[in-house]
Amino acid sequence: MQNFKKVFLAATVTLAFSAGAMAETLKMGIEAAYPPFNNKDASGNVVGFDKDIGDALCAKMKVECTVVTSDWDGIIPALNAKKFDFLISSLSITDERKGAVDFTDPYYSNKLQFIAPKNVDFKTDKDSLKGKTIGTQRATLAGTWLDDTYGSDLSVKLYDTQENAYLDLTSGRVDAILADKYANYDWLKSDAGKNYEFKGDPVVESDKIGIAVRKGDPLREKLNAALKEIVADGTYKKINDKYFPFSIY
Repeated sequence: MQNFKKVFLAATVTLAFSAGAMAETLKMGIEAAYPPFNNKDASGNVVGFDKDIGDALCAKMKVECTVVTSDWDGIIPALNAKKFDFLISSLSITDERKGAVDFTDPYYSNKLQFIAPKNVDFKTDKDSLKGKTIGTQRATLAGTWLDDTYGSDLSVKLYDTQENAYLDLTSGRVDAILADKYANYDWLKSDAGKNYEFKGDPVVESDKIGIAVRKGDPLREKLNAALKEIVADGTYKKINDKYFPFSIY
């Protein structure tokens, strides 16, 4: 009888542990204002490349994931305040950010490139840009690059969202925008962007985008392992091809 109780207790503990593991839920942080990487559809659901990659990683890790949205300006503080468990929102891996969070391996590679009206002879050298007003999203690599490269020779207008930067471009409040090439690529295909085009070559060729976790969190290695799996089994390519006719990995 005593042995039976021990076996029953052990089995109960094992089942409880398994059920707990199956029920594990992670929260992924997303801005939801940066199409095609992350935004909301007509029903208010978060969609986009980042969301799809996040869902695929969660499936590989065998965990349930929910989305928590956050304004861009406070998205890293929100991660460190434990509002969510990992941040997958097209975040450039920079030395400054690595002081606040840990990053996974890059899940895509980006470039920075100017866009401006098609009928404007827009040159990107320092002399040509002197006195121009350039729009970019606040707290981004593009904003940092403009400040480091041009300093006071250039007027930089910062925006809380990329969509607001595009609105000011179409209304003539800025001469051009510097932003991620693939976000610009998507906008240029829209009705609003049809009279605009890329100008010059990319000014940053290798902007690596990673998933952020809190310092020292072992979730980083689980995400890295899952990322390798979705690349190897073709899941990543299917998601990539849904948004782009070329690889951004």
